[in-house]
Amino acid sequence: MNRRRILSRLAIFVAAVGMSVGVEAAEAPSPPPAEMVARLLEEVPLIDGHIDLPWVIRERFGSRLGSFDLTDTATLDPPLATDLRKLRAGGVGGVFWSVWVPTDLGGDEAVRTVLEQIDLVRRMAAAYPNDLEIALTADDVRRIHAAGRIASLIGAEGGHCIADSPAVLRMLYAVGARYLTLTHWDPTAWADAATAAPEHGGLTDFGAALVREMNRLGMLVDLSHVSAATMHDALDATRTPVIFSHSCAAALNPHPRNVPDDVLRRLPANGGVVMVNFGSYFIDPAVTERVAAGEAEEARLKALHPGDPEAVAAALGRWYEDHPMPRVTVAQLADHIDHIRTVAGIDHVGLGSDFEGLSSLPEGLEDVSCYPNLLVELARRGYSRDDLARVAGLNVLRVMADAERVAASLAKVELPLERQLGDPPAPTPASSPSR
Repeated sequence: MNRRRILSRLAIFVAAVGMSVGVEAAEAPSPPPAEMVARLLEEVPLIDGHIDLPWVIRERFGSRLGSFDLTDTATLDPPLATDLRKLRAGGVGGVFWSVWVPTDLGGDEAVRTVLEQIDLVRRMAAAYPNDLEIALTADDVRRIHAAGRIASLIGAEGGHCIADSPAVLRMLYAVGARYLTLTHWDPTAWADAATAAPEHGGLTDFGAALVREMNRLGMLVDLSHVSAATMHDALDATRTPVIFSHSCAAALNPHPRNVPDDVLRRLPANGGVVMVNFGSYFIDPAVTERVAAGEAEEARLKALHPGDPEAVAAALGRWYEDHPMPRVTVAQLADHIDHIRTVAGIDHVGLGSDFEGLSSLPEGLEDVSCYPNLLVELARRGYSRDDLARVAGLNVLRVMADAERVAASLAKVELPLERQLGDPPAPTPASSPSR
């Protein structure tokens, strides 16, 4: 047999073997969704945009970390939705701890309280160094996750905590805050909130200047809690991607805290991310209506039984028994992710549970161990591994990195904002004369 015929037959054999291997590879079963998600979270940090644990520790334990063990809170009554054991079980790689301040605290008291909350987050990380580490940048998050720890980020919830001061804003950034939610339930002197009557028609000129100062610092602009008009004004003012740290889609539940489609359609151009809220109240309009009905019934009973709180409590308890809270599922939250993906795109959705700040959660998302349940639901809907990686954490890491890059460039050309609330807008600099 000549050399040409030998080579020809060898080529046919190799091709046949290759086809066989290809068929076997094509037919090899992919891992079950739960296994795929578990592997993914070893490589990609799952980042929650909003957990209210610091305020719960302040309320229940007087901010004293020595009063309980954050490793496992199963023996507490009630246990926390967030502890280190559950975070590990949930595959969590990073958390924005919310340093919230009630809106009835104003001025210097709000500033003091938010600093105390930041101190608490830093003490948490120092008390549990094998599990937690403070993160300030996107690279920090990746490094901490790769080292097997949980990146602790800080998000300041409610613009009232800066007491209308650009200097306080800068100092919050200096001690670690990496986003500011422009409002909470009530408006500030420079931004309208979603859940109160409008006072400014959105963002004032001073509010826009604060947004640009946040851009200069590298602090993320968080538009959860703000009115739709404020969302649009902030998108007009910002030079960096925004976040919604804990909001859902208004098209599926028209709660004012959720994000309307006309805002979602602007996110591809801006680069921002909506981190979906796990609260049943924001997911399902039936729950929103049930809560409103309960509040109305409580008001009616108080008017019916003035000065008799026991009678009110007894009657309200019976009403709650007769009107149970509607059941909400993981699939319903996944519907919100689907909607945001459809309108804005897969690069613009993430996770922002609002754990420790909620009274009602979907079945299967009761605590921080449950994130894989949601990702598995998305996998079953056809989300690819890359899609899940984006939702879990890569989208918000991209936003952080973009904000850091823009801040680095602005630091070379912009000075800190010196304007105070009430000052007239700065005049536009005159053009230099031609030479």
